[in-house]
Amino acid sequence: MSLVGLVECKTRNVDSIKRAVREAFRLIDYSLPKVEKIVIKPNMCYYWDWSTGQTTDPFFVAALIRLFREEISTDVKISIVESDASAMKCKYAFKYLGYEKLAKDCNVDLVNLSSVEAEKAAVKVADKVFEFMIPKIIREADLCVNVPKMKYMSFTKISAALKNIYGCNPYPKKFEYHSKLDKVIVALNKVMPFDLHVLDGLTVCGSKTLRLGLVMASQDPVAIDAVAAKIMGVNPKSVAHLMLAEKEGLGKTSFIAKGVDINYFMRRFPRRSFSEKAIALGYRVACKLSLDKRLV
Repeated sequence: MSLVGLVECKTRNVDSIKRAVREAFRLIDYSLPKVEKIVIKPNMCYYWDWSTGQTTDPFFVAALIRLFREEISTDVKISIVESDASAMKCKYAFKYLGYEKLAKDCNVDLVNLSSVEAEKAAVKVADKVFEFMIPKIIREADLCVNVPKMKYMSFTKISAALKNIYGCNPYPKKFEYHSKLDKVIVALNKVMPFDLHVLDGLTVCGSKTLRLGLVMASQDPVAIDAVAAKIMGVNPKSVAHLMLAEKEGLGKTSFIAKGVDINYFMRRFPRRSFSEKAIALGYRVACKLSLDKRLV
């Protein structure tokens, strides 16, 4: 079984979040290695800011950066990465979501993975071989840190650690993968394995947006996703990409949850009771309304 640390963070400020992340690391017996180059992959799925519960809070990332510099070195090189998507461009997302200010304040690099040097790599999942362009900045990093959200998604039931790595694919037209999304998610995690997964559950989006105050950490993306699924009221065994990831050796759905009782967060999470069709429709409507607002 894999360790997953759960900590409650009641205050949204960098120092409080940093303390919560440090405690989550302690719970999973994780010590930061002495490295020179770190890549951080937050969730920037669209132009919704952190207050919607849909994207990673820049305060959360700032807390990680501060912790890394305290525990590793003030000179460690840190890059925040994301890629263009079918309905989202990094140059706008970095600005709208607060990451341009974060990068300036914390002296880190913002990297659009769709615009950097990459190398072709092949990976097999089940009976299919996939080819992707793998950004060299990820390949050459000493420590890759995944900072996902936890939310519902019509195509995959949930989106958390494994799904967040989907955004490391530099190919912008990601909608082309939707017919085989479960295998593609697993393939990308196989070809670009991340070392550490720190989930931002400070603000979450379910049947409503709620201040949950959850910080989770694990070295196992499958285990942390299994915990996220249970908190959201979804049976991990019903999540196809999660079960496929376990079968492909990316981690274990069996876990040992340490820290705050998982039932505490399960009782408070704003679970959805919508049909898959309703969730998909709501997602499309929200996308259009958000984009229209940004363009006004």
